[in-house]
Amino acid sequence: MKMISVLAEPNRLHIVELLRDGPLTVGEIAEQLGIRQTQASKHLRVLSEAEIVEVTAIANRRIYKLRPERFKELNTWLESFRSIWDERFDRLDDYLHKLQEKEKKHGNKK
Repeated sequence: MKMISVLAEPNRLHIVELLRDGPLTVGEIAEQLGIRQTQASKHLRVLSEAEIVEVTAIANRRIYKLRPERFKELNTWLESFRSIWDERFDRLDDYLHKLQEKEKKHGNKK
């Protein structure tokens, strides 16, 4: 999933986390990340190409916001793994209960 590789870069992930609270300009993002505006713009271009953010131009300002549908897609993809992990944890839980029962039986014989 391309979205994961795009978000694997720490600055881009941090930008997404900043935008979670609402739209921001490139300058605001750069300031909050402590990077140059040109660097922020490059990261935002990658996020835009991956359709993770969208931009609105107002006069000479570019305002970025998250595209929620991309995160819904990611959640759907992750959900397919959750059921597998839930099943495995249930089996582990059953196994641990059986071990505890065996220990109780063997502990009472001493």
